[in-house]
Amino acid sequence: MPAERALGTVLVTGGASGLGAAVAAAVRDAGGTPVVLDVNPPADGLAFERVDLTRPREAEAAVTRVAEAYGGLDGVVTAAGTDAVGDLGDVDPDAWDRVIMVNLVGTAAVVRAALPFLERVQGRVVTVASTLGLRALPAASAYCASKFGVVGFTRALALEAGERVGVTLLLPGGMRTAFFDGRPEEFKPVPGQRLNAPEDVAEAVLFALRRPPGFELRELVVTPSGEPSWP
Repeated sequence: MPAERALGTVLVTGGASGLGAAVAAAVRDAGGTPVVLDVNPPADGLAFERVDLTRPREAEAAVTRVAEAYGGLDGVVTAAGTDAVGDLGDVDPDAWDRVIMVNLVGTAAVVRAALPFLERVQGRVVTVASTLGLRALPAASAYCASKFGVVGFTRALALEAGERVGVTLLLPGGMRTAFFDGRPEEFKPVPGQRLNAPEDVAEAVLFALRRPPGFELRELVVTPSGEPSWP
């Protein structure tokens, strides 16, 4: 069996909360060096660059600063995500646009800036889509549009990157995070619904990051049993 690769320096967007925080902590605990890109600082004092992913050129500049400060990059995990629930005509247009900017355009900007550094070491990218990147639901047009976009972006990127950079698409189902906080009750998980711990999903991300060059784990669907948005 091929030897696992060392984690090295791993950039994690959205690393101050939810799945991103779990990934950053898992990278640290496994001996890697996580660097968080987020609008908020991580609670555990990890290395951090304040970034608003609705400003893609600023996000690209932050990636370059991190890579130069740490002597390169070995991995990127694009875990940042947001949502604006409701029917298309009811959602504030700026809030709808922000979902696309953070989830899709921000993902592309960070990966674009990281690629030259990842190519030097045959590093790895793990993009975070969602089961709602495969199946559409009502009152989720912004989120579905953004995550369907991440799916298409990642599949195209994998073909473009060839053997130069490893690319994995993560499609998680519901997780026990603050993602559902503040929503109307009809847009929250139903009582008793199974949700995965983000720490468990983060282990799947680590598995992808540790694959040696040439061993491609293209797509990972990680859901709780009974996930209502898959298949």
